[in-house]
Amino acid sequence: MDGDIGGGCPFAHGSNTSTEKPVTKWWPNALNLDILHQHGARTNPMDMDYNHREAVKALDHHAVKADVKALLTDSQDWWPADWGHYGGLMIRLAWHSAGSYRMGDGRGGAGAGNIRFAPLNSWPDNASLDKARRLLWPVKQKYGNAVSWADLIILSGTVAYEDMGLKTFGFGFGREDIWGPEKDINWGAEDEWLADSANRYEDLDKPGTMYNPLASVHMGLIYVNPEGVNGVPDPARTALHIRETFARMAMNDEETAALTCGGHTVGKAHGGGDHANIGVEPEAEGVAAQGLGWANPGHDKKATNAFTSGIEGAWTYNPTQWDMGYFDYLFNYDWALTKSPAGAHQWGPTNMPDDKKPVDATDPTKRVNPMMTDADMAMKVDPIYNEICQRFIADPDYFSDTFARAWFKLTHRDMGPRVNYLGPYVPDEDLIWQDPVPAGSTNYDVEAVKAKIAASGLSSADMIATAWDSARTFRGSDKRGGANGARIRLAPQKDWEANEPQRLAQVLAALEPIAADSGASIADVIVLAGNVGIEQAIKAAGSQMPLPFAPGRGDATDEMTDAESFSVLEPIADGFRNYEKAKYAVGPEELMLDKAQLLGITGAELTVLLGGLRVLGVNHGGSKHGVFTDRVGQLTNDFFVHLTDMSNSWHPVEKDGTFEIRDRNSGAVKFTATSADLVFGSNSILRAYAEVYAQEDNKDKFVRDFVAAWTKVMNADRFDLAA
Repeated sequence: MDGDIGGGCPFAHGSNTSTEKPVTKWWPNALNLDILHQHGARTNPMDMDYNHREAVKALDHHAVKADVKALLTDSQDWWPADWGHYGGLMIRLAWHSAGSYRMGDGRGGAGAGNIRFAPLNSWPDNASLDKARRLLWPVKQKYGNAVSWADLIILSGTVAYEDMGLKTFGFGFGREDIWGPEKDINWGAEDEWLADSANRYEDLDKPGTMYNPLASVHMGLIYVNPEGVNGVPDPARTALHIRETFARMAMNDEETAALTCGGHTVGKAHGGGDHANIGVEPEAEGVAAQGLGWANPGHDKKATNAFTSGIEGAWTYNPTQWDMGYFDYLFNYDWALTKSPAGAHQWGPTNMPDDKKPVDATDPTKRVNPMMTDADMAMKVDPIYNEICQRFIADPDYFSDTFARAWFKLTHRDMGPRVNYLGPYVPDEDLIWQDPVPAGSTNYDVEAVKAKIAASGLSSADMIATAWDSARTFRGSDKRGGANGARIRLAPQKDWEANEPQRLAQVLAALEPIAADSGASIADVIVLAGNVGIEQAIKAAGSQMPLPFAPGRGDATDEMTDAESFSVLEPIADGFRNYEKAKYAVGPEELMLDKAQLLGITGAELTVLLGGLRVLGVNHGGSKHGVFTDRVGQLTNDFFVHLTDMSNSWHPVEKDGTFEIRDRNSGAVKFTATSADLVFGSNSILRAYAEVYAQEDNKDKFVRDFVAAWTKVMNADRFDLAA
């Protein structure tokens, strides 16, 4: 027989390297569990016992910083620095690494070094940032594991600002790299870079109608189109979109203005040539390019000839110095719409003498026109941004401090609480966007507290549900939420429909006096109550297993809580408690998968948690969907036993999208379910997990695994335990 099956090459080209996932390529509606396992041990090249926090603590932080500072002015022929200083390039690298963060789901951002991978490494907005990372490679190579790419990228931008004269607010080491693309981020549904912005909005003239959780106005951009909405210059309209997209990054108007003005106080845009001559992005290049993209045959080792956005020019007279030059140009000169040599819309000065213009990035004897983007003109045209800029102009020190704080927020927003910040440059001040939580007491009798909880009269289901609701807000994407702080008792969480406010108030009324009498935090007592409820359920099933518990959670206050930014953590669905606030375009099983990924749990942990919570009877509103047991309140594997029992048949109830589980012979309805229940029998991977827990020999394993997964969720935000 011919070795080339079908006459072609015998190797399975593309089966492991295709950007399309093999299963969903053939069956697009299949539930894809890849996001639960994308950053597992198999993809991580580090040793199993490697502890990044300990490595960072041992790092010579000052030496790293000094080496980054030295490379800023060590211009390389293969990619020469503008005016001999890489500051603008490194700031852009750090900015664009951090700028993909969005508050809606906490994804994106600089915290994992994801700009190294597709699609971010090849976004049009990130053109030539591949060069910046290569310039940083000698520092990364020198210091190795202890300095992550994620840290080094942000450090380079921060050091650049310092070297050009800004007093920065601080810097925290501690970000840990991922080792492959983040598959869980919805960057938009478009199939084309820079597609029509209208695809992202219900109404393009109402920026607030941008579809959540998106924040940027185009596929492939970090923020707004610098040429104007959909590439049509109109600063007033652009201002509205700036306001919305920065708000979705958790920035207010003053922070937005400071970042825009301060970001353009240094560096330049590059568009001095014909875009048609620029090569393809890194992911589209061949192997000889070695991961570099955007080849520029006309570069000729001259910084002036670099090409990125197509917009050309500097914003200030001294593009390598932190000063007030941006405001001088923007507000003291008139600007008219023009085009760059590459044909991009930009604004040029109409009344600026040559001696007030910046020098060329390569030839210091040559004066060239500065420019402003549509976003810059928005700072002048929009009355709110203009007023803020006038305050900055009147008080340069205030501007510098406001920018420094906003830059720190931009570059650290997804690191979570201050306990995650390492190194000698961490500022002492607690900032509200860091969701501060005071340290809690560990000096109390845990067993005595548990005894009081058990005697409180609360049901196991109420205690378990309250602990779950407190912990489930955690998002590994930006390390927000979780049980620490007990913010479930504060606005806005105490009023969320998902938390059943009336039931929650009754539970808190019983637990708060116990906390006050014992010296424990209410945060600890809520988690302990959940543990007590589970221990009772294990005992009711005829077994014994104490749950691990780590005291020390603190209690946040209203003053420590940014209620507005916390509102984005409200669950619109929670498959673990069979809850949906409304019907959505995606099914409850997909929303459940998203929640599981944010909680940081695996497919097996998702399976055992949901099956256990169902039989414990903790569904939202007392719903019976998925409660496949006649022993409600006992921690048994009944959910899986009945799910996999072939004496049952499954039937959709067309009127509400639920299902009935009937006896196959008599037709009698035995249970009801949602798709979030039945997916554990229909999806081949989840069914494999479900079958493990349905087996007769795995009853004890089910309980052990449930307890381990439960404890993992309860401790997801206990960063102090790993400190």
